[in-house]
Amino acid sequence: MRLTLSGKDPSEVARQLYYLAVLSRAAARLIEAHRAGLAELERLRDESQNRARELGAIEAQQRADRDRVVAERRERRRVLERIAGELRSGRREMKRMLADEQRLARLVQEIGRVLASRPGAGYRRSEPLPEAGTDGRPFASLRGSLGLPVRGELAGRFRAQRGNAPGSKGLFIRAPEGEPVRAVAAGRVVYAEWMRGFGNLLIVDHGDAYLSVYGNNEALLKQTGDAVKAGESVATVGASGGRNESGVYFELRHLGQPFDPMSWVRSK
Repeated sequence: MRLTLSGKDPSEVARQLYYLAVLSRAAARLIEAHRAGLAELERLRDESQNRARELGAIEAQQRADRDRVVAERRERRRVLERIAGELRSGRREMKRMLADEQRLARLVQEIGRVLASRPGAGYRRSEPLPEAGTDGRPFASLRGSLGLPVRGELAGRFRAQRGNAPGSKGLFIRAPEGEPVRAVAAGRVVYAEWMRGFGNLLIVDHGDAYLSVYGNNEALLKQTGDAVKAGESVATVGASGGRNESGVYFELRHLGQPFDPMSWVRSK
């Protein structure tokens, strides 16, 4: 009725209405596409943020791993340097101990030459020695009946390894400072001085190329040339040889060669 009364051509009005419907549907599709684009953009933004968080976590983990690896390398380097230092120190200590032992060996050889050069048969002393035992037997017959020079703890045995150094040539008996060190048999003092590595050192000649060696002493109570009896105090326990503990270093030698004193000590 309104169209009829307006005086417009109904066909024209119908075409315009049709065009308007087409434009309306097109606009609706554009609006829907725009909304879909906004939703996709929001999804991509969320995904990008998630990816960024994941990458951040990965980077943080990589930094932590890198820091851990660097710290491990530094620690490994410190350990290697410490081990290298210990090896160098061990080699120096081994060389020092070898030098000390060679010094003592040379001293014993020199003592042997001096004693052998004196009148008498072979190595036997021309001047009389005090009785080697209570029954006057020679030192060689005392095997299995000797006592140790001091009461204490046997902390180092004959041929016991000391690090990388060769085995010990004697015993180390741990004992309190000031305790008396006693001669294991009668004889005569042939050396009583300080020596590097052995501290205050005393050596007793028992005749027939037998020597007893007492090292690391605090004080020496006898002098070179003094005669001693079995069980007589010849020194006092100390730590003069550079050890961290007090005690006596004890050797027995025959013809300059050390042998195990425990094989000559009487069993309890």
